[in-house]
Amino acid sequence: MRLTPRLGIRLILVFVVLVLLWFRLLPRLMRRHDARTSATTGDLSVTHPLNRPGGGPAPAIGYDIYSTLYQQPAPAPINEPLVIAAGSQADIPQVGGSCLKPSTPEERELADAFAAANVQSHEWDQKFTIPAGYRLLAPGEAAQVQACLQAHGHGPSVCDRYKDIRHVRFLGVPGLDHAQTHALVSVIKSCGSDCGSGGIFEVEKSGETWQRTPTTDFTRDCSWAY
Repeated sequence: MRLTPRLGIRLILVFVVLVLLWFRLLPRLMRRHDARTSATTGDLSVTHPLNRPGGGPAPAIGYDIYSTLYQQPAPAPINEPLVIAAGSQADIPQVGGSCLKPSTPEERELADAFAAANVQSHEWDQKFTIPAGYRLLAPGEAAQVQACLQAHGHGPSVCDRYKDIRHVRFLGVPGLDHAQTHALVSVIKSCGSDCGSGGIFEVEKSGETWQRTPTTDFTRDCSWAY
């Protein structure tokens, strides 16, 4: 078959159209591939997302647990106002699928309860009993404080009202066992969008108060800093 100038032009036009279609469809194909990859590789943020809005008020027992844990003020060298975000927030870092490594029925119960308790974000109120006092930030205000912390003193004038704040604590809703004597709790201590630390740890009820239990393989990988 002889290639005429007219046929050559048509072939070139077809090639251009195919290239344009490829670049238009490529982003959609990549998004679908990423979604399938996330689902098959066990991306917890996709398969088990946490902190969705609409969880309502935080449970009463959460105030008892965190109030006990914050009974003692911070040591003088790092003393600063205790600032808590009103919106609960929890994270389960992925270490081999999940940082939580339950090996007994009791630990599996706690892990499932913690994940279920934090599917939605709940709202903390001014109901903590903390002798040293604390400040509760509304959701929008917590975001503003984080932005100010990220600016390292170079933010807008509104940041002046937050200049004594060094960290914002985001508390997860405790996941409790059926006897209500053991729980998993989460604290994220944020000093900006890419600055902070956090952890998930187990607590148990001792008399009328709660105390942290010794770290085991169950939660050993659930402490982090960034």
